[in-house]
Amino acid sequence: MLAFAGVAAPLIAIVGAPNVGKSTLFNRLTGRRSALVTDEPGVTRDRLYGTVLQGRRPFRLVDTGGLTPGLALPFSQEIEQQAEIALTEAAGVLYLVDARAGASALDQELAARLRRRGIPVRLVANKVDAQSVLPLVHELHRLGLGEPIAISAEHGEGIGELLEAVDAMLPGGEAPDPAPEGAGEEVRVALVGRPNVGKSSLLNRLMGEERVLVSEVPGTTRDAVDTPFTYQGRRYRLVDTAGIRRKGKVRQAADSLAMAAARRAVVRADVVILVLDATDAFAAQDAHIAGYAIEAKRPVVVAVNKWDLVERREEAAAAWQEELRRRLRFVKEVPIVLLSARTGQRVLKVLDQVDALHAAAGRRVPTPELNRWLHTEAQAERTSPAGGHSVRLFYAAQTGVHPPRFVLFCSDARRVHFSLRRRLENSLRERFGFSAAPLHLQFRSRHEPERS
Repeated sequence: MLAFAGVAAPLIAIVGAPNVGKSTLFNRLTGRRSALVTDEPGVTRDRLYGTVLQGRRPFRLVDTGGLTPGLALPFSQEIEQQAEIALTEAAGVLYLVDARAGASALDQELAARLRRRGIPVRLVANKVDAQSVLPLVHELHRLGLGEPIAISAEHGEGIGELLEAVDAMLPGGEAPDPAPEGAGEEVRVALVGRPNVGKSSLLNRLMGEERVLVSEVPGTTRDAVDTPFTYQGRRYRLVDTAGIRRKGKVRQAADSLAMAAARRAVVRADVVILVLDATDAFAAQDAHIAGYAIEAKRPVVVAVNKWDLVERREEAAAAWQEELRRRLRFVKEVPIVLLSARTGQRVLKVLDQVDALHAAAGRRVPTPELNRWLHTEAQAERTSPAGGHSVRLFYAAQTGVHPPRFVLFCSDARRVHFSLRRRLENSLRERFGFSAAPLHLQFRSRHEPERS
């Protein structure tokens, strides 16, 4: 969370009816493509937070779902609750309307509600992409929120004026000096899994509040929702993602974008929590999702949720352990936590596993120790060559962490057999305590171009 001298930066909320461009404006101001943007109304459902550094003073921004009071639409009540929390937290509001649609009855009702709250509000007329739209902007005065600020969030027009208006809403005068960096490393944790396995419930339980929407309806979460979180002095950023479906099950454009956002969340994460449903059998799609994390070289914790609903738990626990070791054999020593997000059973053990994996993935091996290990392995290779082709191993160096990366120089990288690579990886993991953290080994011929 952005902070100044230990104090959180002020928060500005974006609110409005569905499909007026709130998520597009959020992405424009934060400089990130965090919020999903489609022509389909109702895509944003949770609060989505970001940081804006473009204006005179930095501030935090929260995107909310489209408000539809009085209409019995899916998730309307839950979206309303999330928006209410955002408004309670906010120092000011950007009320966004579609200039081309004019002041609708819904806009007038929402504007009246904002006036009654007594919170600073600026009216923002979006989608002003042509001169012909400007006369429609003037009609928005009837909303009683002052002079509208005309912008095009999609094309970036009017953003400078909007930032000036936000600066006037921010409390206080000059911003204090930023807090020094390095006050504590933040661990990015992505929660992934099939739809309706309880990812959002797990996040809410960890947060101790209804931070994201939870419903029995699969696909409730669509944005990859970032949530800063601190526990016992450790800083995390929990990223709740949409349920990842099989390709044949993806029907809408919003679903396709949500899947892509979930994949990006995995790549950006330090640790991935694969959430499974204890009441449902392990599926091929679960292994497929775990494969995304392994492909990105990200450590994986398996959280088997809804454990409170399982009968004969001792037998079930043994069965789950055996099944996961078999089906996720490509994830070395994957840690498994049997938990219930509903009751809180063993939920905090997930963070213990996250901490352990993050520490393992950040471990550095001193070069002398690394090469003493390699000398032992080189002797074993000469005695019993992998794949029937002996390769001379000369020396090694660690080139990075998260994931741990190593370069091994040898006589001929083209002749490195996969069994030698696997043997060296397992030995390296066991010798230096890398646990289940994925390792990246790169082989180079001492006198030839690089080969990975």
